[in-house]
Amino acid sequence: MRQGPDITRIAEAIGDPARAAMMQALMGGQALTARELAEAAGVAPSTASAHLARLDGAGLVWPRRQGRHRYFAIAGEEVAAALEALAGLAASCGHLRSRPGPKEAELRAARSCYDHLAGTLAVSICDAMAAAGHLQLERDAVALTASGRDLAAALGIVAGAFQSNGRPEIRLCLDWSERRSHLAGAFGAALFARFLDTGWLRRQSGGRHLALTPAGRAGIARAFGAQVFDPARAAPRA
Repeated sequence: MRQGPDITRIAEAIGDPARAAMMQALMGGQALTARELAEAAGVAPSTASAHLARLDGAGLVWPRRQGRHRYFAIAGEEVAAALEALAGLAASCGHLRSRPGPKEAELRAARSCYDHLAGTLAVSICDAMAAAGHLQLERDAVALTASGRDLAAALGIVAGAFQSNGRPEIRLCLDWSERRSHLAGAFGAALFARFLDTGWLRRQSGGRHLALTPAGRAGIARAFGAQVFDPARAAPRA
């Protein structure tokens, strides 16, 4: 008898192109309706409902009802981390879209990865925090130092937002486009939320990519250092 976790159910659930497209759309971190997910996957609404039932049955999405509408979100951080890891594996194995879309460069520069920031900007911020001593890094292990907590407070992030909510305080997430780490966990989520609240980053319609505002460029340079915006690794301006 075979024992241990059965990964085939998860693989079958996300192995269909339409369902994979739906999961990628949900990686933006926002809850979407079945109709919106149908458009993202290029299928009819009735077909989308069957796909979403399959994803729900596998525990990959979280159905939510608000008034007359039913929304779907990624079931949790571990699901998002697995999807990001699969995207990195696909990229490293050469399984790329043959015709990149017009937003491909912006997606690689700055995008949402479930509830935290990803892309070149996110990796550069992680690097800058490590260089400044705000992070203690040892291979895949990461921790905030005292100066890192001071930085969070200076940015207006309340310590309780990432210290006692039942998830890892901070962790590394391998960025699929950069093949290097950005910050996730409760701190990564709080940092991303702060960037959105201050207007430093702005969500773009129709995808996961994010626009960096002029205020964001100035604020991030002050907080993390101007080296974050090396011309070869700059995020798109608004």
